[in-house]
Amino acid sequence: RLDWQKRLGFVARSPRWAVAHKFPAQQATTVLEAIDIQVGRTGSLTPVARLHPVTVGGVVVRNATLHNEDEIARLDVRIGDTVMLQRAGDVIPQILGVVSEKRPKGAKPFDFPDHCPVCGSEAVREGDEVKRRCTGGLVCEAQIIERLKHFVSRRAFDIEGLGEKQLIAFHGRGWIKEPADIFRLARDTERLDILREEDGYGETSVANLVSGIDARRTIALDRFLFGLGIRDIGEQTSLVLARAYETWAALKAACLQAARGIPSEAWTCLSETHAISPRVLALMAEARPPSDDPWPDAPLDQKIALAFPGMAAPARRGLAELASDWPAVVEWARVAREQGPSEILNQIAGVSGVGPVAARELARFFHEPHNLAVIAALEAELTEIEPVERPVQDSPVSGRTVVFTGSLERFTRDEAKARAESLGAKVSGSVSKKTDYVVAGPGAGSKLKDAEKHGVTVLTEDAWLALIG
Repeated sequence: RLDWQKRLGFVARSPRWAVAHKFPAQQATTVLEAIDIQVGRTGSLTPVARLHPVTVGGVVVRNATLHNEDEIARLDVRIGDTVMLQRAGDVIPQILGVVSEKRPKGAKPFDFPDHCPVCGSEAVREGDEVKRRCTGGLVCEAQIIERLKHFVSRRAFDIEGLGEKQLIAFHGRGWIKEPADIFRLARDTERLDILREEDGYGETSVANLVSGIDARRTIALDRFLFGLGIRDIGEQTSLVLARAYETWAALKAACLQAARGIPSEAWTCLSETHAISPRVLALMAEARPPSDDPWPDAPLDQKIALAFPGMAAPARRGLAELASDWPAVVEWARVAREQGPSEILNQIAGVSGVGPVAARELARFFHEPHNLAVIAALEAELTEIEPVERPVQDSPVSGRTVVFTGSLERFTRDEAKARAESLGAKVSGSVSKKTDYVVAGPGAGSKLKDAEKHGVTVLTEDAWLALIG
């Protein structure tokens, strides 16, 4: 019935009147010869199974991803095992399981590394994340190109004439391996002479590259911090920290001190358990439950209630999920007492707009000797790391939330944002009931409609300039 098909119609990728039949994926068995750890551009460690070549669905398969350490544990896959393999969707090689009766004697569980196999930096796993990540950042060869691209990007050091193409070429030659090398290149006459002789450069291009690099030897503190590419330290967090600590010397000292007080993975796990709030952690830290069980006949939940007076039922349940018996309860109390963040780390986390996750990543970055060496080399090449302009507290827009939409005639979007923030305003990318002003230029789209929907004051560029003076 073609008329029924017409009535049912289509969705974006398929007709509503048809169902695709997929044949079961073909399977095969082969031997797992090794497990290699690959480091991605964001630092994530991914285990890859190296397989004895086997044909699956007409294609020879030699490798298959094992995704993460939890998947390895779930499959209990070991080097030397015979594994069942298929190509998921007839495309992606996938290990389904182990043929346990063929396991060789002495096969040991895979020991997932806690340090990066590329640079040797610590590899950490946050809370409920499945991926373990390298903390090496700027010194990890597996991440360096992406990190360098971030370093020279428009919102970081914004080095004109140094884009992805140039970075890849210079890194391939061994000229740029870390941020400080960019500034060293600008005074390396021998390498600059080589560039002048190459197609696409010449005297003018090289002169522009050198001037673009030298122009950034003086850099604002927020741009400097953002350029380091620290995980969870974005543009806004960098600005907040730069304003809170005012100078690079003060911020660096705080970060180095915080690096000596990073909470343990056990404490992080405890703090991220459902209903275990900072108040509950403080309660657990103050209590000192005895190692010998004083209530041997009581249920565990009741023991927890007696050991930690004032702990609410949801927190007791959360702790009971972590602790299967009384010795475990005592151990978690010790973790809360001895393995938490230092006072300075809590101070950084307490800065409005930062929080515990960003503070912890900042401390971890400064905990790595590799990263400290990169920073020291970069400092030696810079003329000054300037404090950022503090926001005006008594401006007409101080404390207000502003959204810019459409094109602006007198400023670029970045200039308008910087001006608003210097006056104490918060610049947002979306409109809500909490938005105070929407500054709309020609071509304003959905944000203007959202402003009308929420009853937000809409200003032209001229009206905005009149408001801020």
